[in-house]
Amino acid sequence: MISPKEITARISEIAKAKASLSWLSSLVLAFLAGAFIAFAAQGSTLIAHDPPSFGLGRLLTGTVFATGLMLVVMAGGELFTGNSLMVVGLLDRAIRPRDLLRNWSVVYVGNFAGSLFMAFLMAWSGLWRLNGGKVGALVISIATSKVSLDFGQAFVRGVLCNWLVCLALWMAAGALSAAGKAVTIFFPIMLFVASGFEHSVANMYYVPAGILAMADPTLSAFASSSASAPTWGSFLWKNLLPVTLGNIAGGAIFVAVFYWIAFAYPSRSQNRTQL
Repeated sequence: MISPKEITARISEIAKAKASLSWLSSLVLAFLAGAFIAFAAQGSTLIAHDPPSFGLGRLLTGTVFATGLMLVVMAGGELFTGNSLMVVGLLDRAIRPRDLLRNWSVVYVGNFAGSLFMAFLMAWSGLWRLNGGKVGALVISIATSKVSLDFGQAFVRGVLCNWLVCLALWMAAGALSAAGKAVTIFFPIMLFVASGFEHSVANMYYVPAGILAMADPTLSAFASSSASAPTWGSFLWKNLLPVTLGNIAGGAIFVAVFYWIAFAYPSRSQNRTQL
């Protein structure tokens, strides 16, 4: 591992490289990242759909889900939540505000497309009918629970989620081996999923998957009669919007800004004083 101060400088360099990508490269890499996170989401649902206990189910889900960020980092991808760290480059004046907003906009769209594509593939695969439809029941239950959160709950869970996701990426940027990157990614991601925090890109798969599962007559019977069925409207306004805002705050403020203040701002202040 390199030091936290060196990581701060490294993140600024990464932000500059991300900002220099063409819109097409950013879009393709974002589509892949959305698909990678969706792979992890569907895999964790399949594996942990019928656990012996609530806690063990959470642990299994988090353990499998960590694969998604490993794929993004090691195979290559542009992830909206992780790109909250580009704020370091903005504070360092390595990138401009319009560079940041351009990247976030293109990557967000690409992540959504990749996640949605995977949701449709899973719907067509028939895999949600496994184990007598219990997999599909969990798919619907997850989506329903996410759109049942109030705005404040979704926002706070989004903050907590991306605080951990960006810490994982922060440490991975400082790891000097593939094994080191895998370890630094695994534990924070396992913790955020097991804790029940909210990740906007993962939800771009989870909630559409639940909506699509509800369209299957075999699976819709598993929907709770006491809960509101997920819809595209409830997904966008009751979950995706507050979670996205929370993710931005969690990653940009509690990781990017705080570490920049701790490690980069003193050097800038000292240089100004010397001048």
